[in-house]
Amino acid sequence: MTKAFRAGELGKKVKRGKGKTEIILYPKIQRVAVRLDSKQVVFTVPTGMNPKEVFDHDWLFRQVFGEHIELVGDSKTFVLNVFKEGIQMFDYDAEEVEKAVEGLRLPIFIGRSRTGVVAYDMTEHPHLLIAGETGAGKSVQVRSILTSLVLDCRDRFELYCADLKLSEFHLFRGVADDVVYNAEGLHQILIRIKKELGNRGALLNKERVANVDELPPKKRPKYIIMAIDEVALLQKHPACMDIVEEISAIGRALGVFLILSMQRPDSDVLDGKLKNNLTVRCAFRHSDEINSRITIGTGDAAHIKQSEKGLMIHKLDGIRFVQAPYLKLDAARKLLEPYTLNEEEIEQQAEQRAQEIQQQIDDDFEMGGLPF
Repeated sequence: MTKAFRAGELGKKVKRGKGKTEIILYPKIQRVAVRLDSKQVVFTVPTGMNPKEVFDHDWLFRQVFGEHIELVGDSKTFVLNVFKEGIQMFDYDAEEVEKAVEGLRLPIFIGRSRTGVVAYDMTEHPHLLIAGETGAGKSVQVRSILTSLVLDCRDRFELYCADLKLSEFHLFRGVADDVVYNAEGLHQILIRIKKELGNRGALLNKERVANVDELPPKKRPKYIIMAIDEVALLQKHPACMDIVEEISAIGRALGVFLILSMQRPDSDVLDGKLKNNLTVRCAFRHSDEINSRITIGTGDAAHIKQSEKGLMIHKLDGIRFVQAPYLKLDAARKLLEPYTLNEEEIEQQAEQRAQEIQQQIDDDFEMGGLPF
């Protein structure tokens, strides 16, 4: 480990002595543990050293210890786990998911790392980006995450899906509050969400609280989740992108969250405040290191093998490898069946939605404005 620090010049440069000789203060190893399937090294960085440098040097640890590593840490202390083998593929298990997300308000189940299951609360870590090549596992992950949300807490949130590739969200037709298949339909949903953002902001101001979770239960609105597949296609629709960026900036306090996915990351779309506001990311296999860096800031997703389906790099307080569960389409449909409307109910829902949209247009027109 010490050799790795020195080889990569990973440390804090300081000047000492009368001649102001420059030396490097390297991280200090605090503990080493050896287990049957892994080794663990705990180390601390010198005060004044940017902890981001440790994560930026994950390539160094892979060069020295191999591909099967996991690096986690905070501002001072880091843990490097070195494993003998990779993470095994596994099938989606509803009971495992239920246990893993217990107590979370808006639970996102990611999968299994080498040290256990990975799940988090979206109300604390808002907005999720999922990226990866066709066949790498991105679509199955989106299916798994949305299915888990429906099974665990369908009564806590409204779900809106935009399937711009006409291939992913048909499963949630009759489950979600609305599923649209083009930018025009998405724009209508976003206009409604934008209006709701204003209403919720006014409510927080009136109640003198900073977050919808602090509102009295009777006044607390449901969370809203906007899931958009192939968000890069919105580059040609700036009106939609403007509202998506607004949600990413202020949605957390107002209880409105994004789940965005794309096959190939687009630097023009994932640039500026939108990228910065996507606090959690899942990077499946990418075509090259440039695309990987756009998604997670490192080139590691380009080194995931084609045979390692469902394997991703999960970015949240550092990066680590995680294996997503495999949820077959038929299995997901069966799990969602109790929450799915029949065709007649879907048509009634669509008719009611159309009436609401027309009423909104009429109201906007009377107020002297236009909805688009």
